[in-house]
Amino acid sequence: MTEQMENIRKRAGKCAEVIKSQKSVHVVSHIDADGLSSAGIICTALERAGIEYSTRFVKQLDETTLDKIADENPGLVIFTDLGSGMCEPMKARGIRAVVSDHHRPQGELEFPELHLNPHLFGANGSYELSGSGTTYILASALGKNRDLADLAIVGAVGDMQHLKMGQLTGINREILEEGVEAGVLRHKKDLTLFGKQTRPIFKLLQYSSDPYLPGLTGDEDACIEFLKERGVRFSKEERWRRWIELEAPEKQKLVSGLVQYCLHLGLPTYKIERLVGEVYELLKEREGTEMRDASEYATLLNATARYDHAEIGLAVCMGNREEAYEDARKLLAEHRQNLVNGLVYVKKEGVTELENIQYFNAGSEIKETIVGIIAGMSSTIVSNRNLPIIAFANTDGGIKVSARATQDLIRRGVNLSEAMEKISAEVGGAGGGHDIAAGATIPEGTRDEFTQKLDSFIGNQLKK
Repeated sequence: MTEQMENIRKRAGKCAEVIKSQKSVHVVSHIDADGLSSAGIICTALERAGIEYSTRFVKQLDETTLDKIADENPGLVIFTDLGSGMCEPMKARGIRAVVSDHHRPQGELEFPELHLNPHLFGANGSYELSGSGTTYILASALGKNRDLADLAIVGAVGDMQHLKMGQLTGINREILEEGVEAGVLRHKKDLTLFGKQTRPIFKLLQYSSDPYLPGLTGDEDACIEFLKERGVRFSKEERWRRWIELEAPEKQKLVSGLVQYCLHLGLPTYKIERLVGEVYELLKEREGTEMRDASEYATLLNATARYDHAEIGLAVCMGNREEAYEDARKLLAEHRQNLVNGLVYVKKEGVTELENIQYFNAGSEIKETIVGIIAGMSSTIVSNRNLPIIAFANTDGGIKVSARATQDLIRRGVNLSEAMEKISAEVGGAGGGHDIAAGATIPEGTRDEFTQKLDSFIGNQLKK
């Protein structure tokens, strides 16, 4: 056990003592995959400990939400995957809180020993420990909950923490190994393209965005032809098989064919190397389902919370494989259709390209809870992949901003978290996130000013 893990476990023990003294607690969490995984972990741990709980899911933790919580006076509140940026407002309202988060802390809680965050122990919350990982450590202090390590990895992957170093590192790695020892996780080198459990093989190629596959990405017919030329056969039912249905020699042939294809196109070696990497499987889950693969599981969870059905995602995290799972799959199908519609909209309207960024304004045409995902997917249809893509969408009383970069841009010095936090504040908003994916909310009427300032700021990052 590293010193960082040892220290955070000690702090988690103090938090657990306070939680165990309560008959009931209120859990507040974020509406993304990391937030839902965090909620699933803590609620399962509370249930096992015989502590009653209620839940609330929020897009962001702001002062209005804290006012509501303070008015309800629920007793002890456990904040998961959020809260570290609102310590002073909590303290001002007299909210009794345990905060389990991984975003950069601001201010202090009334009782700092109840604040669990990797940044407080010298670890980086962007890639060394996720919100769900932090909450897993808290759950481990509440009882025997090592089997929940798989959800911690789902949250970390959903938060793209494995991309920074090509695999999970830091405290995330220690949690991963605990999950392996508990028999609930497996990691291995494999094709990194999304959808290996559930998608037909050609869809893996068609929707590949990082790495982008020129001539294949976005072109279904070209992907099918590529597979046929390499002798990948249909199943007996005359349907395209999934990656998990291929024999090992077929997988090797396909990966080799992809590498040769990319070399022929002159793609840099570091891009080609991203075709194969470390992937994470949940061994308790049935093969061929979304929950077997950490990345697909995270997408399933996103499809519930982003459509105001976080309770369905929570139920799936807590083991419901019947009604909640079927409802989640329906929401996932709707989610995928909405993503397609969003991409069609962006392709039709186009993007505006500045010197250092490119952006599109979705207004009310794309739901603000998924505009960031569409921004990330838009790399498959924009002509310039050398600029970060920024998306704007209407939200209650303001404008939602979502920013996405590529690994190549991060290598060149782009840090979207820093950019969103600084520039949004300059126009009266608030933002943050991670270097490769970040967001903000800004006041109405400030979009043009924000865009110009952001373009200049990203330019300075690229010059460093």
